[in-house]
Amino acid sequence: MLYIIGLGPGKKELFSLEALEAIEACDIIVGYSTYMRLIKDLVKDKEHVATGMRQEIDRCKKAIELAEETGKNVGVVSSGDAGVYGMAGLILELLDESSDLEVKVIPGITASLGAAASLGAPLMNDFCHISLSDLMTPWEMIEKRLHAAGMGDFVVCLYNPRSKGRPNHLARALDILGQYKSQDTIVGIGKDIGRSKEKLILTTIGELDENQVDMTTIVLIGNKETYVKQGRMITPRGYKL
Repeated sequence: MLYIIGLGPGKKELFSLEALEAIEACDIIVGYSTYMRLIKDLVKDKEHVATGMRQEIDRCKKAIELAEETGKNVGVVSSGDAGVYGMAGLILELLDESSDLEVKVIPGITASLGAAASLGAPLMNDFCHISLSDLMTPWEMIEKRLHAAGMGDFVVCLYNPRSKGRPNHLARALDILGQYKSQDTIVGIGKDIGRSKEKLILTTIGELDENQVDMTTIVLIGNKETYVKQGRMITPRGYKL
């Protein structure tokens, strides 16, 4: 069995029971070294394979190889949900059509949901996820998606919003969304969600400080109805109160 396990944001209390049971059932755990550190107490003396950033293909190939050749239960761990910018899709793409390996995807709490819960209730109406990383998706396509989200007045969850290698992507995204959304639109920033250094910021498109945003941050941009009440970000569902 090959398990593809979503760990959630990183806080053990946010692991699903199914994820904990899958980790317990695994003989071998494979994952990015940072994520492996998050579960070191759970891995204990299990065999494990940790790899660095941008080694996703090698990591997934190794996990498939181990599961097929050893017959052992192997788990590949991802932060958040394994099917949201995680390893689930890559493993299913790499798996040979002739393989009889059983694969099970274990869901986890993705960053947008973890941040939304901490910020209040910003995702009560239609929302979308857009990654600002152009390592896999051309920036031209990302811009098209930002325009579409802006025109539709979606609440927009921005993954991979800003890094040292992409310092201006967030500013460019806000410029595009600002063509459709007011500068007073509420923005929630969640940094290191579910971890000891968790930080929450409520601001607006016009007042957002980009220096507070990095790759461990998710940015939630409200729609025209989103507002703040008693320090909580709320997007109304539309109930008549």
